[in-house]
Amino acid sequence: MYRFGISVPRSLISKFDSLIKREGYKNRSEAIRDLIRDALVRDKWSANDQVVGTITIVYDHHTRELSSRLTELQHNHGPSVLSTTHVHLDHNNCVEVLIVRGKGKDVQGFADTIIGTRGVKHGKLVATTTGKGLL
Repeated sequence: MYRFGISVPRSLISKFDSLIKREGYKNRSEAIRDLIRDALVRDKWSANDQVVGTITIVYDHHTRELSSRLTELQHNHGPSVLSTTHVHLDHNNCVEVLIVRGKGKDVQGFADTIIGTRGVKHGKLVATTTGKGLL
């Protein structure tokens, strides 16, 4: 382990301590390590490195040809789709989660296309890393 000191205003560290307590961290070091890892993951996405993520969408499956369009997009566009999960929420609404991988910009573009498809009510990309090089 490498130790270092930082200067932080008292009000900021007080808010940080409250936050990490609510999130279940045992100490500041664990929380700061996670913040550093998160910054490194964001850097991989902006550097267009190989990444993984999930795209979650909620949509009305009665929207004309939407299911076919989503399937077509998954087969023909963007990064590799590793897996999908489809759940019927009620008579009209479904949620679908796609696990995807590829270069950061390609994954982001694919997510934007899926989320922007007519009939998709809400969507979100959760970006993460393959784990390579991350301690």
